Amino acid sequence: MTMKHLFARFATKASEWAGKPVVFILALAVVVIWAALGPFFGYSETWQLIINTGTTIITFLMVFVLQNAQTRDTRAIQAKLNEIILTSHAENRFIGIEHLDEEELKRLDQLVAKAAEGRAGAEACRTAEVEKAETPKRGPVIK
Repeated sequence: MTMKHLFARFATKASEWAGKPVVFILALAVVVIWAALGPFFGYSETWQLIINTGTTIITFLMVFVLQNAQTRDTRAIQAKLNEIILTSHAENRFIGIEHLDEEELKRLDQLVAKAAEGRAGAEACRTAEVEKAETPKRGPVIK
């Protein structure tokens, strides 16, 4: 197995493990024990350094692990959405927009909003025309 594959497996397992309630309880217990030992160590710099160093190292490493897992999940979801769009009656013009930069996405949002407004206006016109056509015209009343 390649290093990339091994890390992907590790990241998946670590992110699944880190998200469990028991891990939160374990982390909370570590903090409570650390806080309870404060008076014993006289709230020294070493006592503070232990929790600071531990949390910094864990946070630093978990950022990379969780980012890897999230990136793969996002790519998998995007591939699934693309497949759904391609195999449905939906328009496929939005496939691949996840690669656009922020400005291009804002511009696309504006275009979609304009198109939606235009569709709503056209729909309102069509509705008015249909109602007008369906309303029977009244001729002169014959008695």
